Amino acid sequence: MRIAALLPGTGSRAAFVERAFAEPLAAAGITLIAIEPDPTNLIESALAELDAIAATSSPMLVGGISLGAALGTTWAARNPGRAAGILAALPAWLGRSEGAPASLSATLTANTLDQDGLQATIASMRASSPDWLADELEASWTQLWPGLPGSLRAAAAFADLDAHLLASVECPVGIAAAIDDPIHPHSAAIEWSQHLRRCRIETFPLARIGEDPAVLGTATLAALAAVDGG
Repeated sequence: MRIAALLPGTGSRAAFVERAFAEPLAAAGITLIAIEPDPTNLIESALAELDAIAATSSPMLVGGISLGAALGTTWAARNPGRAAGILAALPAWLGRSEGAPASLSATLTANTLDQDGLQATIASMRASSPDWLADELEASWTQLWPGLPGSLRAAAAFADLDAHLLASVECPVGIAAAIDDPIHPHSAAIEWSQHLRRCRIETFPLARIGEDPAVLGTATLAALAAVDGG
């Protein structure tokens, strides 16, 4: 049985990973394990969960969305031979996070949560977000509360995946990137590709995610298949 163990992005949850990947993976004969984040120990618990899954399912596909993509890729680099491939949707930055839009956004949100509380922060977020994103973030933030601010700061500070580690990744990588996403810029995906040995990038407009989150799974699988085929 082929397994894909995938992680959500910053402030997100396993349910969104399922919406993004379950159907495309099932069509390819791959079983999804969507890993739920632990907001009290975000980084270490995610890597430990990948260790546990790999103990019975290696080699497997790893990756996820945004921070989840970075964590899965970090794990693959540190565990050569245990990852069959990487599905990396919406990479956000590489190396130190200073100045990265996703890191700045996570830190700002954490500060606002500390100052104004959960409900006021959700209301403010809804006023400036498309409905599909606001609905998902409200559900995720409510689930992750009260550990949410700490998990956002842990995500914003993540710097383990640098160019050197990325260059050591042995398995193929399929990247999905929106061409017009201000939080996960296309340039971040390009930067990843410049250091990876074997990768492809599939792109799409950001609005496609709102129409159907499965575009992330479809795009990463298509990119991965292009690496294997080419």
